[in-house]
Amino acid sequence: MYDPSHLRSFLSVAQTLSFTQAAHRLGLRQSTVSQHVRRLEDATGRLLFTRDTHSVELTEDGEAMLGFARRILEVHEQATAFFTGTRLRGRLRFGASEDFVLTRLPEILEGFRHDHPEVDLELTVELSGTLHEQLAAGKLDLVLAKRRPEDPQGEPVRRDRLVWIGAERLRLDPDRPVPLIVYPPPGITRALALDALQRQGREWRIACTSGSLNGLIAAARAGLGVMAHSRGLIPPGLVRVPERAGLPELGAVDFVLVHGRRRTSAQEAADALAAAILAGGDRLHRPRRAGLG
Repeated sequence: MYDPSHLRSFLSVAQTLSFTQAAHRLGLRQSTVSQHVRRLEDATGRLLFTRDTHSVELTEDGEAMLGFARRILEVHEQATAFFTGTRLRGRLRFGASEDFVLTRLPEILEGFRHDHPEVDLELTVELSGTLHEQLAAGKLDLVLAKRRPEDPQGEPVRRDRLVWIGAERLRLDPDRPVPLIVYPPPGITRALALDALQRQGREWRIACTSGSLNGLIAAARAGLGVMAHSRGLIPPGLVRVPERAGLPELGAVDFVLVHGRRRTSAQEAADALAAAILAGGDRLHRPRRAGLG
């Protein structure tokens, strides 16, 4: 009933909220992506997006279609692999940013392991900046991480705004330096936060440094300071800092997939995992039900 190519175009638009970016991701013309979405809307009899000259947003029916489209494509890919006899093998070194520790990325990885049991998947969880360095050094085959603002490489998975977060009871004194909770260098979020404060001329001090997201969250929950974080990935127990605190805007951040530059035997497996992540990209901005211990 639902054409897989139409579903892939729908998912790409839903994840990027842009027909132009979706077309670039899929290697199609924008008119083709628009046609796929229209045909899917015709098949469902529902409007899946509201769009004007400035924005694209999912409707309630579009939100519902996200889960259905992802599951349909997963089953379609499983059936294709089974009947074509393609079995991926080899060692795949995959790096994921700390930002995805609290999301449903583990579900995507579990599905990949189920579909490709002969692939030896090695997972590295690190700072985005560190993962990019390891990829460039040939130590990883595929990376899912934030992208530096000046870096054009990578296939967009999601764009989100960075916001300031902290404990609900936290109050900032405007006459004292802003207490910051940050990753160590080369953390991308750290650099963006410091640049924003410097542009504003706001004084700051480092209240906590940790290479672990759990460590940062614990410090923020304890009220030690504020941290810059993706708006769609705010951990339980923390809230956005109110605008009246006068903290500067942090702008947007892109989460991207980047392949290793060296073509290795693992690249076929890397391509398959990248496809699974793109198909399930909506789950990367939904927290797991269980909170941190």
